[in-house]
Amino acid sequence: MASPAAISVGPESNLTRYLQEIRRFPMLSAQEELDLSRRWHTEQDTKAAHRLVTSHLRLVAKIAMGYRGYGLPMNELISEGNIGMMQAVRRFDPDRGFRLATYAMWWIRAAMQEYILHSWSLVKMGTTAAQKKLFFNLRRLKGQMQAIDDGDLKPEQVNSIATTLGVSEQEVVSMNQRLSAQDHSLNSPLKLDGEGEWQDWLVDDNDNQEQTYAESEEFTGRKALLDQALMTLNERERNILSARRLQEEPLTLEELSHQYNVSRERIRQIEARAMEKLQKAMAAEVERRRRENGLHS
Repeated sequence: MASPAAISVGPESNLTRYLQEIRRFPMLSAQEELDLSRRWHTEQDTKAAHRLVTSHLRLVAKIAMGYRGYGLPMNELISEGNIGMMQAVRRFDPDRGFRLATYAMWWIRAAMQEYILHSWSLVKMGTTAAQKKLFFNLRRLKGQMQAIDDGDLKPEQVNSIATTLGVSEQEVVSMNQRLSAQDHSLNSPLKLDGEGEWQDWLVDDNDNQEQTYAESEEFTGRKALLDQALMTLNERERNILSARRLQEEPLTLEELSHQYNVSRERIRQIEARAMEKLQKAMAAEVERRRRENGLHS
């Protein structure tokens, strides 16, 4: 794998120099990328992996710029993104038919978002999927409304954001207040002349062990069912369906049409056919399990 020293980011004051230096790494053609990926995939050629990583450092820096509004050092964001890039190269399958950059963007964003979540106060930031979705999209939507520097949002702005993200208006208001608030120590006294601290009033909102176990079992079962059904699709159907339905940021028909050198309508047809086959396979497996359980009950 690429040497960390070769892609490390220095102090914030050296960020401009770093951005200039990474431009010396040439972009790779599709064939060069394929050859290098296969050398790493089959031979564990670290020089090939190094070239794959360094040729995408500008992509990491570009993605990091999108997270600069969270008040964290840009050099640290880029460093975390570089780690995500190395993980992407390590796991990339060159024979899946798509470019490394498309695959790597998920790993880069995941690494940066994980760093941001751990850097922000846990009192500010919740851990549910809805809260994370709000956390990483609220600033962008407020910026589009030119309300980035405002305090409380207007009712119509709250309604628009809630509708766009598919969350409740109360969650939007709550997250906006959290992101706008100052951090306070949990050891601060409730009153200047009184006993007791703020942490004494914290309530554990976590699910109990039984509920957590039940939800985990249900999720595991559904994932296994989905994975099994996906195997009934051919490779192209599986890749297109995953890119369109199973990624955090789905690819467009236009992007996939370029990857497979077919029309957007052809991609749409393949997606629709794959979805129909997937649903039938899952329904058949559920029915099989139901009959099996009935025979043994």
